[in-house]
Amino acid sequence: MDALITAAGRALAAGDPLGALNRIALRSDAPALALRGIAMAQLGDLDLAKALLRRAARAFSPREHRARARCVVAEAEIALVSRDLGWPEEALQRARDTLERHGDTVNAAYARYLSARHLLLIGRLDEAEHALDALDPRLLPLQAQAGCEMVVAGIAMRRVEARKARTALERAAAAARQAGIPALVSEVETAKRALEAPAARLVTSKCEALLQLDQVETLLAANTLVVDACRHVIRSEGAIIGLETRPVLFALARALAEAWPSDVSREVLVAKAFRGRVADESHRARLRVEIGRLRALLRHHAGLRSTDAGFVLTVPEGRDVVVLAQPVEDSHADVLALLADGEAWSSAALALALGVSSRTVQRALERLREEKKVRSFGRGRACRWVVPTLPGFPTNLLLPAKITDG
Repeated sequence: MDALITAAGRALAAGDPLGALNRIALRSDAPALALRGIAMAQLGDLDLAKALLRRAARAFSPREHRARARCVVAEAEIALVSRDLGWPEEALQRARDTLERHGDTVNAAYARYLSARHLLLIGRLDEAEHALDALDPRLLPLQAQAGCEMVVAGIAMRRVEARKARTALERAAAAARQAGIPALVSEVETAKRALEAPAARLVTSKCEALLQLDQVETLLAANTLVVDACRHVIRSEGAIIGLETRPVLFALARALAEAWPSDVSREVLVAKAFRGRVADESHRARLRVEIGRLRALLRHHAGLRSTDAGFVLTVPEGRDVVVLAQPVEDSHADVLALLADGEAWSSAALALALGVSSRTVQRALERLREEKKVRSFGRGRACRWVVPTLPGFPTNLLLPAKITDG
């Protein structure tokens, strides 16, 4: 490898893309094209970066397997930055295997780190954690070590493990400062501020209060029945009862929990669950059925007793019942939560991350645009969505994460 290529590579590693381009901007050989692609990615021109990397992959000899694999890894990172979450994971895995076979442990580790980032973005936390467990962060450059700790923190935040997240962010901050890249230091500081901001709203019959993530963690560890309106589950003594696909049962549970220890009238329950203005006999019959279903789900954790007016939630003596709600109620808070990272998302990427159909996301985006909460640029497949300003609430509990029984 010639001296200019080596110098350009060192400039890119130090976060100096302009310095790298000064050395190779006029060259069109395969190594120079690859480095130019990485430089343009660092400067934010992602479309040109992808084009240059693909040209570089084609320009390398078919026998240069390692160089081609490095181009695939670089393109995968650009896909992550541009939130192209549908980019094939199999291609990245094949590139990682190729790099490992050829002894390029550093770039193979980097490919595994990118895979963990991708899995985190789409809410597959267990798989992301497994990818990190198989990774030796000491093989990574300092900026990637900071990014790796950010992934650890992201997993912990979504699992409501505030202490673990804070420790990971401290390690990320130390690596970012040592790397000496201001943008990376700023990104870590932004994540630390989000961790310290209110993450949820505690609702009881007596009061409401904003909670930070560590306070939410303490609440979930206590002997309390928690109706979690951020994730649409009920949490009790380590058990998690998922009601994400059963909105009627969740609406009943929330209404009963917000009124606890008092009862809730049948008229109010009908209005909350069925949006009916008048509780006629058909509504009352349906209410009895749904209450029976909810009673069966909660039988090991709480009871449901009928009263003259309606129904009341009962728990063993010494236990409390609370509702954990979004800091600011919004019907499309999950979409805003993903857009709050400041990146430009496509509707397809949002649908993949949230596990819903593209049409559902498109309807949500159109509604949010009418409310001037998001804006778009580009057309067709190139259309991307961003928030004009950061939302007025943090998003740790609203980001996608598959909930499993504890």
